[in-house]
Formats: sequence, structure tokens, C-alpha cells
Amino acid sequence: MFKINENYLKLPGSYLFSTIGKKVREYSEANPDKKIIRLGIGDVTLPLVPSVIDALHLAVDEMAEKTTFKGYAPDLGYEFLRQAIATHDFKTRGVTIALDEIFISDGAKSDSGNIQEIFGVNNKIAVCDPVYPVYVDSNVMAGRTGDYLTDTGKWSNVIYMPCTKENNFAPELPKESPDLIYLCFPNNPTGSTITKDALQKWVDYAIQVEAVIIYDAAYEAYISEDNVPHTIYECDGAKSCAIEIRSFSKNAGFTGTRLGFTVIPKELKCGEVMLNSLWARRHGTKFNGAPYITQVAGAAVYTPEGRTQTMEQIAYYMNNAKVIREGLQAAGYTASGGVNAPYIWMETPKSMTSWEFFDYLLTTANVVGTPGSGFGPSGEGYFRLTSFGSYESTIEAIERIKKL
Repeated sequence: MFKINENYLKLPGSYLFSTIGKKVREYSEANPDKKIIRLGIGDVTLPLVPSVIDALHLAVDEMAEKTTFKGYAPDLGYEFLRQAIATHDFKTRGVTIALDEIFISDGAKSDSGNIQEIFGVNNKIAVCDPVYPVYVDSNVMAGRTGDYLTDTGKWSNVIYMPCTKENNFAPELPKESPDLIYLCFPNNPTGSTITKDALQKWVDYAIQVEAVIIYDAAYEAYISEDNVPHTIYECDGAKSCAIEIRSFSKNAGFTGTRLGFTVIPKELKCGEVMLNSLWARRHGTKFNGAPYITQVAGAAVYTPEGRTQTMEQIAYYMNNAKVIREGLQAAGYTASGGVNAPYIWMETPKSMTSWEFFDYLLTTANVVGTPGSGFGPSGEGYFRLTSFGSYESTIEAIERIKKL
């Protein structure tokens, strides 16, 4: 008789954003007259910029001609896109990344969940708390996290690194040595960042304990402060201990178009085995490549016009973030983030739990956010709002919250 992967049965409930979607859907169906403003899931709302649209149309036209038609993409992705990434995302930062160290994918979420496959099941992971759920859930599915402890909301074989108000929502080096360290900066969900000097300490630590850092830089384009690194490879020695994951979703609005990439330097080894070669084998076996038209669109992001247009969109969202943060603070709430990231992290009022505040905000203000406890036990008593709505709806949402 066939067997199932029983690790899936360990997962408590459904995926966080699926639960939120269900709650909002049920409330909306019961109250069709209510105008709900969604500041929960981090989905963009502005359309793709003109340079990207033009590139998509051109690529579609190419697919209609025998001489320019494209079938399966190269395993690593088209060279024109990898060259643009190497030049604009890394060389401009003083970092040299070889083209065969860049792997084009259909998004950072896929890579964040799949990267653990090249590591043994007996590796111990360390995660920030609160944390993007995919890091933990994908390791649960692989059988790497032990048992779920309902009294603490933690997994028995996971090292949690609390990110609290006391440490400015930045993790401290763990006392127990991990094998895999998940870091995300600018951070989802707290919107916090760390300086280059602070990130260098993590690189030095990983080298010392022979761990690998899986560095999620999906929100790099939102960095506004000079002392915040845009890539972990700005740090000395990072190529020997770090994998970096990037996305086109938030910097260029590709949430519905799907495109991302992962960088694995050839210097990163386990003994004599390059992790680059393991990921290349996994990538070639399990992934048939992002569509040609999507990769052409991704390359358009790096053109002068594309960069100007996408930065205008980022500025639009960051203005929304400022409206949310300053509006909450003016109303007496404690809120942070929204300076180098599109997320605002607020304390729930009146000792409400995160889910109690979710229900309260939905039913009284008709505004949707994300309960902090959904990101981990240290997120209890906090709430995440995103700046990806329209300016008009953002203003209206804050005015509704102020009246509570």
C-alpha cells in the first residue's frame, strides 16, 4: 500500500494567507455592503510599467514567428537576463557574480521553499521569529523540524531567534550552532533592516560554525538608507557561506507574472562538493525554466527607462508606507518599519491578541491586515500592514483606524 509524507500532517492549520483569505471572504459574503480595504497580503496593485509591457508585446510577437520562436529555456535562464542581473544588481555594488552562479526561477517563494532540498534532513535550521512562514513550513514538509509544540507555538528542532522591540527587531547570534540560517532583510514581516557591519558579523559567524546563510533579499529595492547593504555579498567572505534569493515581484510588480533568481557562488562548498552544482542538478531536473516572454520582461526592468519607471512605483508604495506609519503614530499606536521596506509593524492595542485585532479591524473598520502571530510566537501582540494598496485606499484605511 502506498504511503504519504506524514510530515505534512504536522503542519498546524492552513497556510497563513489562505486562512486570512477565507476569513475575509466569509465576512464579505455576509456583509456585501461593506467596502473592505486590503492591506494584508503583500501583493502589488500598480500595473506593470510601460517598458515591461513593451518588452512583453515584443516577446509575444517573436513567439509568433518561426525565426524568433523560443521553446524550452536554458537551464539557468537566458544569458541576456543573467548578464543584466550580474551587472546591475551586483557589479554596481562592487560585487562580481559569474553568470553560471545565477539561476533564473519563477519567483523567490519557490526558491525559498525548494532550496532546502539540497541539504541533508539532519541539518538544523535557525529562523528569525517572527518569520516568513515558507522557511519553516518547507522544512516541516522535509522532516527537518521535529514536533510542533502547541504550548509555545514552536518546533522542537528549530532554533528561534527572537526579533523584538528590545533588539530593534533584528536577531542576535544564536547560542546553539545551526547548520542553516534563514535571514531576510529588509525584513518581512517587521520591515526592519541591519547595517553592513551587523550583517558582516553574521557572515563571520556562519564561517566560524560552518553554517550556510540563506539570504532573502526580495525587498532590496526598497532600501533608502546608505548604511543598509543591498546584497549579502557586499560582506567579506559571504561567497563562501551564503545563498541569496531575489524576486521581481516587489521591485517590478511581477507578482502575477512570476520571475526571480537565486545566486549560489561556486566558492560555497561542503567539503569538495559545490552547492552550485547540486542546485544546478536540482534546477535542471525539476524546473523547465521561466517563460521566454517573462525573462524578456525581466531584462526590461534593467534598462534606463525600466529602472526609472519601477523606481517611481517603489516611491509610490513607500509614500504609502510613510502615510501608514505616521498616521498610526499620530493616532497613538506604536509602529515601526516602512523606511526600508513596504511593511509596517504595529503593536496591537488594549492587550489584544494578533487575531483578536484582525477580527476587530475587519469588522469595525473593514480593513484587512496580517496577524503577527501568524509569523511566529514573537509576533504575538503585533500586526503587519502593507503599503501595496492605492494611495487613496491607504489614506481611507488610516482614517478609519484613527476613528476606532
